Amino acid sequence: MLTAVIVSGLSVASYVTGRSLAAEPPEVLTIRITGHQWWWEATYQDPQPHRVLTTANEIHIPAGKPVRIELTSGDVIHSLWVPGLFGKRDLITGRTTEIRFRAEAPGEYRGQCAEFCGLQHARMALLILAEPPERFEAWREAQLKPAPPPGDEQRRRGLQVLQTGPCVMCHTVRGTQAGGKVAPELTHLASRKTLAAGALPLTRGTLAAWITDPQSIKPGANMPVIKLPTEDFQALIAYLEGLE
Repeated sequence: MLTAVIVSGLSVASYVTGRSLAAEPPEVLTIRITGHQWWWEATYQDPQPHRVLTTANEIHIPAGKPVRIELTSGDVIHSLWVPGLFGKRDLITGRTTEIRFRAEAPGEYRGQCAEFCGLQHARMALLILAEPPERFEAWREAQLKPAPPPGDEQRRRGLQVLQTGPCVMCHTVRGTQAGGKVAPELTHLASRKTLAAGALPLTRGTLAAWITDPQSIKPGANMPVIKLPTEDFQALIAYLEGLE
């Protein structure tokens, strides 16, 4: 008799749980986040391959809509913690975990790696921007476009510097010959608020400082010191700050 009661209770609980899960609205967005030393790679999934979008360190989501995040690591164990949205969740190489959440209102939510992952662990931040759905869709459509062609001579020279220098080995700028996959995507770099995973606000001056001597800002980062003639350096900065 007791066994029958227990089985009946479990059956009812299973039925209610199944009904609840079935009633959940479909995810409007799935983002795969990969932790690296010391930055975050974000890939927006889509059934249509040409609409898969990759960016870094700054994630836009539609406010009020359910979001699913898949988490993994490209090197050591990391942990993503965004106090305003969800608790700590580990990222482990070779494994995928997930978080489902909803930002009820528009706003900026700062996240942080919460598992010691090396020298610059404390400077591995993530920014989540929850926006009205129509604004998010406009952002996404803009991000899907390739980098615009440079409109003046200095920026054309900057593109040439990018494509013939060390940048091309590590970074991707869609619409150019730069197709590196080991460092942050730069196609729309200038649309972001920060640089180097939140280490600096993104301005012309901080961009120049980062390229000139990244090790003085974030010691141990994989970004090498890049030495260029002054005119080439200025042209490269002009090109990068136009990648909106």
